[in-house]
Amino acid sequence: MNTACRVSFLLQQFFTQRLMNQRNVSSHTIACYRDTFRLLLEFIHRQKHRVPSQLTWEDFDAPLIGAFLDHCERDRHNVARTRNLRLTAIRSFFRYVSFQEPAEASRIQQILVIPNKRQPRRLIGFLTYPEVEALLAAPDQHTWSGRRDHTFLLLAVQTGLRLSEVTGLRRQDVHPRTGAHVYCLGKGRKERRTPLAKRTVDVLRGWLREPSRGRDDIVFPNARGGRLSADGAQYLLANTWRRPARTVPHFARNASRYMCFATQRQWRCSRAASIPRPSRCGLGTNHLQPHTSTWMRT
Repeated sequence: MNTACRVSFLLQQFFTQRLMNQRNVSSHTIACYRDTFRLLLEFIHRQKHRVPSQLTWEDFDAPLIGAFLDHCERDRHNVARTRNLRLTAIRSFFRYVSFQEPAEASRIQQILVIPNKRQPRRLIGFLTYPEVEALLAAPDQHTWSGRRDHTFLLLAVQTGLRLSEVTGLRRQDVHPRTGAHVYCLGKGRKERRTPLAKRTVDVLRGWLREPSRGRDDIVFPNARGGRLSADGAQYLLANTWRRPARTVPHFARNASRYMCFATQRQWRCSRAASIPRPSRCGLGTNHLQPHTSTWMRT
């Protein structure tokens, strides 16, 4: 097998054998790696005028990978986080190649030592109780989509589930009876069972009695009955955001699908910090108990 065929063969083996069969990575990881190599191959084609089937190991080196990463930031306007994700996919491939092509060890080592780019970690904002109540009151509950949006937002804020976990919920994952909770298989294939408050249970029961659209097992379908996508959820949130943003003073102006998780985390920290504890002088800390909305009580 010549070198050009070897590159194509190992790239295919990397996806079909290494990622899918051996590591059993998620479809999101495969899609991310696929997009990375599609962009990389297009970049090499523009730089060296060679199609993927003609590439050899001599076409890959650290300066080329560095130029590709700079291209992603400069021309495609990717942030440092996305740049680092592209580099992670490239490293994973060449780490796999290093065991298959030991003769290219020096070239591969130079690629593997390319460092990640440091990036600022911005603080994710959170909502106060009045802001959350205003947000939940925004959807028009006289319409099917409004009732779906209200239930979606209430569940997201009360549980703090990730976006993929909420949109991936099936009807069999919702347990509204005694010990009410939702079950999900979260990031890293971790099973999670999150308790539900009484208000959330009542709203969920009403929503699950709605006539189903499309697939019967999806809790929050889109208008066509399919699973709500990330873009669809962001559109839902942006539309819902406009009404309280006009009426509530100092309401956050930028909708973020991460804000519900940050809000729930902030409230949990506030409630944990306010639990009465005995002190040396015999006084508790009941005076620190924050206001708790009725829908947060279980």
